[in-house]
Amino acid sequence: MESVKNEVEILNNETSVSNGTKIDSFYFYEVEQFTVLWLLLIVIVAGNLGVIYTLTVNRSRKSRMNYFITHLAYADLSVGLISVLTDLIWRTTVSWYAGNVACKIIKFLQIVVTYASTYVLVALSIDRYDAIRHPMKFSGSWRRAKCLIITAWLISVLFAIPILILYEEKLIQGQNQCWLQFSEQWMWKLYMTLVSVSLFCIPAIIITSCYAIIIVTIWTKSANSFHNMKSKSNGERKGSDSMRRASSRGLIPKAKVKTIKITFVIVSVFILCWSPYIIFDLLQVYEQIPQTQTNIAIATFVQSLAPLNSAANPIIYCIFSTHFCRTLWLLPPCKWICKKRKRRPRDSTLTTTQSSSLSEFLTNTHKKRTDGAVTLARNHTVLVHTKK
Repeated sequence: MESVKNEVEILNNETSVSNGTKIDSFYFYEVEQFTVLWLLLIVIVAGNLGVIYTLTVNRSRKSRMNYFITHLAYADLSVGLISVLTDLIWRTTVSWYAGNVACKIIKFLQIVVTYASTYVLVALSIDRYDAIRHPMKFSGSWRRAKCLIITAWLISVLFAIPILILYEEKLIQGQNQCWLQFSEQWMWKLYMTLVSVSLFCIPAIIITSCYAIIIVTIWTKSANSFHNMKSKSNGERKGSDSMRRASSRGLIPKAKVKTIKITFVIVSVFILCWSPYIIFDLLQVYEQIPQTQTNIAIATFVQSLAPLNSAANPIIYCIFSTHFCRTLWLLPPCKWICKKRKRRPRDSTLTTTQSSSLSEFLTNTHKKRTDGAVTLARNHTVLVHTKK
């Protein structure tokens, strides 16, 4: 999303006329930003392709959770290929060469996949809330999951429709650009406020509320089940089954801790990835950041980090899902590395085994020879005594 970047550059053009200082709207730290963008592209594409591959190979593990994760991976992969890749190409060419129609379509698709990456995560949170709060309502659960996914994509398309009207190809400082421009400053404030609310505030509130209720529900249910189990076990023998089940109550705190960790990571990663972009752009629009050449470069750098959440989601799966890691280790590059590591200890073990077998053979042969010599000596002694 380059809308605020364009707004900043327009303000800089006006500032340069009033202050008599020339500010280059297309100045940014090229090496640093290209490095960050390439790393983001590699992590997003490789990570989400790994998620899609894992869930496609293991079709037997079909569940609603995997269904949501698959759609989230497709949305995040689209963010990398449509948003980050086109941003890299545009920063390389500086000027826009694709024309006015491509400008509208590409910007529309960028906004759609950005919103989809967020609202599919919201749909996943609502589904997890429904699964914990109403675990016995299995009828129609898949239909609700599909409705949530369709709603998430429809909301993303709905929020992106204004982009088809607002973005146009314009001549800015002697170069063609795919540009978003408002005539009044209050329009920019209204636009950026609506983007912040729809892209960050509402999803963050829904996700945080859902997972907070999930934690409270799990904590309450586990505490009640523990008290019930403890009351049933009273008055029975020490070696009975119910007492053994009661003795396993130490597993409940571990489940609570794991749930809290996963929840904290999901919510905090979403907030940490999006808050710098939203806060910085709001400060710019409301004229709280001075318009300098350095601030323009910082603004473009912060806006480059907007797809960071799409790169973080596969990492979260890898940390909390051992099945995901095991499947990825079966891919050819990782498989070859594992084979090379396994061959070395086997070879050394084989060499050690051969050397030990050889030493055993030599020792046994020496023993046999010694025993034979002792036997011969004894026989010779007996013969000598007999002759006498």
